[in-house]
Amino acid sequence: MMTFIQDLKTRNETLFYFGLACLVIALVFLVLTKTTSIQVYGVNAYFKPFKFAFSTFLFAWAMGWYCHHLPNFNIHLYNWSVMLLLGFEIVYITLMASKGQTSHYNLTTSFYATMFSLMAVAATLVTLYTAYVGVLFFTQSFPELPTYYLWAIRLGIMIFVIFSFEGFAMGSKLSHTVGAINDNSNWFIVGWSKTVGDLRVSHFIGMHALQVLPILSFYVLKNTKATILVSLLYGTLALATLVQALQGKPLLPAKQDHKETIN
Repeated sequence: MMTFIQDLKTRNETLFYFGLACLVIALVFLVLTKTTSIQVYGVNAYFKPFKFAFSTFLFAWAMGWYCHHLPNFNIHLYNWSVMLLLGFEIVYITLMASKGQTSHYNLTTSFYATMFSLMAVAATLVTLYTAYVGVLFFTQSFPELPTYYLWAIRLGIMIFVIFSFEGFAMGSKLSHTVGAINDNSNWFIVGWSKTVGDLRVSHFIGMHALQVLPILSFYVLKNTKATILVSLLYGTLALATLVQALQGKPLLPAKQDHKETIN
């Protein structure tokens, strides 16, 4: 792990420190979920900025690692785009959480509606820029990389982009659940609904293909055909959870309370 951290710092010092800052902030938010009582949609308000900060940490470190392989790529522009756009989202989400208000789907005032739209623009720009990186990995040659690892990066970015845009399904509904309005459950940290369909499940699975597939390919699979097959299965899993959520069904069947009937 220490070797990876040292290598990442050498490859992309900017995204290394940005990701590290997001990790530290995420841990602070996690502590706040246990020490504050502010709630949004029935759960502690700081769970949301925690999830966004931690996800940004993973994204920044992954892209900092991958982009090192791209020749003639303007890495400084990409770095600053990621930091400013995703940093803006984290700051605004945190501000709204501290006020006990929603950052997403909040159209109660023209200012909040504008900020919600700006967050959508920020996420879209980062996703499109990352999609461009994916195109470069498909169109350029990387003789220094194992073929299986290269395919894992390509497909990981592809699945990430597809399910990042799946976020628009939530934005258009002004709700992350189907069958109830923004239902949350006390399910570990993710808070996915236990009673209705939750669009965040496929969003989460798909976007983290960016980290899961390259790591799995490099350390476990070590084979191109196996990498492509597992990537297809992973994408199918993300798609299946999306279809399930759109049908209003939770990820896991809700437990039924069995009551004994006395005649």
